[in-house]
Amino acid sequence: MNAAPKPRLLFLLSGSIACYKACHAISRLTQAGIEVRTAATPAALRFVGATTLEGLTGSPVFSDVWAESRVMDHIHLARWADLAIVCPATANTLNRLGAGLADDPIGALFLAWEIQQKPWWVAPAMNHVMLAHPATQTSLTKLRAMGVRVLDAGNGALACGETGEGRLIEPESLILQVLAALGPKLA
Repeated sequence: MNAAPKPRLLFLLSGSIACYKACHAISRLTQAGIEVRTAATPAALRFVGATTLEGLTGSPVFSDVWAESRVMDHIHLARWADLAIVCPATANTLNRLGAGLADDPIGALFLAWEIQQKPWWVAPAMNHVMLAHPATQTSLTKLRAMGVRVLDAGNGALACGETGEGRLIEPESLILQVLAALGPKLA
């Protein structure tokens, strides 16, 4: 008897110190039986290496839309996954997604994603002023109108030394939400 296929999660990282929290979540979700693949912006790879992400998932990282033999990854990964989450989602990435720009892995995947059929989530992580900026708020409004689920940013001490809303959702909360969304496929 064939086992049911594992649920498939596409985990997308943009450049934030909070990438270390994303790695914790990726590890735990993989251990929970979810097949995880990753994509990362060049800025994200300044915080965590491709080797770390490949080690956690067992799959290569999609990080260059022009890499030889990988130019169709944005299409293949978008069809492969059951759920996509941008975590951490920086102000830059949110504003690029809101504008429909596709010259990096996350933007290309977003435009190739069947947004009305499968969930796409973003987990903001940035300075509180950047999160409150009208450009970022406009992009979040646009993304919600497209059907994107925006996970609430936490409030508290930020990496810059300031305090306010903009902390990445805690890994345990993120893990529980992903497991709830993909749970039926785990059964």
